[in-house]
Amino acid sequence: MAIVTPPPADAAVRVTDLCTAFGTQVVLKAVNLQVVRGEILVVLGRSGTGKSVLLRHLIGLQAPDSGTIQVLGQDLIGLAEGPLNEVRKKVGFVFQNAALYDSLTVVENVEFPLKYHRALAPAERREQAMAILERVEMADAAGKLPTDISGGMRKRVGLARAMALEPELMLYDEPTAGLDPITAGEISDLILKLQSERAMSSIVVTHDMLNAELISDRVALLDQGAIVFEGKFAEMKDSDHPVVALFLHKSQGTKDPAS
Repeated sequence: MAIVTPPPADAAVRVTDLCTAFGTQVVLKAVNLQVVRGEILVVLGRSGTGKSVLLRHLIGLQAPDSGTIQVLGQDLIGLAEGPLNEVRKKVGFVFQNAALYDSLTVVENVEFPLKYHRALAPAERREQAMAILERVEMADAAGKLPTDISGGMRKRVGLARAMALEPELMLYDEPTAGLDPITAGEISDLILKLQSERAMSSIVVTHDMLNAELISDRVALLDQGAIVFEGKFAEMKDSDHPVVALFLHKSQGTKDPAS
């Protein structure tokens, strides 16, 4: 099936001919990707296919060897630190392990970006942080340390912190990794809820097929650094591309279709 991209005029993210290698290991091979404003794009792929590297490029944490990256209308390649930080304020990043500060309470973690990027009085900052925690159903844990709450709860707090500056674009790195199916489903529902409230653009990197089917507007499958499929989840299930078919069968724990 041919790769289909959304209309370029409506793109919140536009990646063109992106190439990255670490020494002799090629990680991304001429990746082309666009994300429509207001949609959720899920990027699927096995471990080591370049999914997390792609996210780091989109937040300017790592520069590619070649290609272009445009995020919310701004070209990132070669952008000075000051303007790059302005773009970053519009992007929320949810790390795979939540990456919370263990020495800060739950509410202090959510306050952290507000403290450094918003001119708010302490009481107002706390009020805003508590309101965000309410949205992710974590207000009751506001005074606890991250080490005192479960993995699923830490994911919710990480999401709340990423939402603190009201981003236009959200990036999720394996948001359901390491969670039991029920908790993973709750995180998927929360992503959809916040997406509906904010009408953001979102990119979700995952290998969780159920999560992908639940939340995606479109999916892109990365294999060996290249996008081999892009389209609706239902279209991917019907694809006769051999790499897509193998990925689906392996993800479902069934026998190799070629065997």
